[in-house]
Amino acid sequence: MDTEQARTFLAIAAHGSFIAAASQLHLTQSTVSARIQRLEETLNARLFVRNRSGASLTPAGRRFLEYAKRLVFTAEQAIHDVGSSSRYRATLRVGGRIALWEGFLPQWVGWMRRTNPDVAMCTEIGFEDDLMRRLIEGTLDMGLMYTPSHQPGLIVEHLFDERLILVSSRPDVHEPGSGYVHVDWGASFHAQHRQSFPQMETPALVANIGWLAIQLVLANGGCCFLPVRLAQPLLTTGQLFPVVGAPEYDHPAYMVYPQKAESMVLEQAVQGLREVAKQQR
Repeated sequence: MDTEQARTFLAIAAHGSFIAAASQLHLTQSTVSARIQRLEETLNARLFVRNRSGASLTPAGRRFLEYAKRLVFTAEQAIHDVGSSSRYRATLRVGGRIALWEGFLPQWVGWMRRTNPDVAMCTEIGFEDDLMRRLIEGTLDMGLMYTPSHQPGLIVEHLFDERLILVSSRPDVHEPGSGYVHVDWGASFHAQHRQSFPQMETPALVANIGWLAIQLVLANGGCCFLPVRLAQPLLTTGQLFPVVGAPEYDHPAYMVYPQKAESMVLEQAVQGLREVAKQQR
């Protein structure tokens, strides 16, 4: 058994498909199938049930899931620790949505550096699908996001609610117009948005992150929904204006981390996030 077999197994488990896993790993489907076949021969057990809808774990596959995560995690940890300074007792790998890296997560990183100066941190930006996949694979310790999926072995914990407000480049705007930039804040936002604006046509501009919508509105004029946290500095300087009377939406933020992680550092990191989140509330 090798780590590449374990990574392949975890990728299929995360995506529910041999084809999607092959695409994610930049491998041919035959290579993915061959790796799983060798792994199943080593374990003397069938790990997946394949059907038209994809691939699902067998009872043996579910039992192997935690071992595969540990195998990949141990390899990743060894690569980092052997090559890093001996003054670091552990490494914490954290990924989050870009909007959460605006103010909130940097504040928490500062808290971690002050309270745990001997812990190295690897930080990155990601979207939900990739963050969840990495958490399932065991190559990420914590994920901060808006629309997590519930997976076996992972804890999804609510941190705080963002408040999405409509802001505009002009003070006399009362509703989304031709310059409206629709931000993809997730399924819940889309449902509330449709209820608030049932007659609105498909927007000409769509942005997948709030930061991009800000750049478009500042450069070309228009309006968009943003978390108050992101909008406040621009409102204060007069670069953007609140649209009075526009609907506001709650947008919950979550942290996701392994249920069975036996790590004092991870426990401290989770507690630190809870403390910093209290300030956001």
